[in-house]
Amino acid sequence: MDEKNREDWLDRQLRETAPYIDDDGFTARVLQKLPVVRSQRQSLRAVILLGITVLASVLAYVVSDGGRFVSISIERLAMLPMLWLFALALGCGILVMAGGLIAAIFKTKEVQS
Repeated sequence: MDEKNREDWLDRQLRETAPYIDDDGFTARVLQKLPVVRSQRQSLRAVILLGITVLASVLAYVVSDGGRFVSISIERLAMLPMLWLFALALGCGILVMAGGLIAAIFKTKEVQS
């Protein structure tokens, strides 16, 4: 806890001092020597990814007999007893909640680092 107070004090001291430390033009010279950033064609990449996605979706639809497996799965799900549907919904909810909790824990650890 004492270390956290020292970090806060140091952070406050650094923020309250001069906003710019004169480096006699060092930063400007370094920035001038850096290579020029080339603009990449992001639109071409987006078109390629979108085209591949559409092609894969159409291929999956054709291979799966026009999406017939979806209607068969819905029919099987409708025939399940109510208790099984409740258990399935509860299990899915627990899995989603656990995934969200794990993601939140990892995000909190990442922010603290």
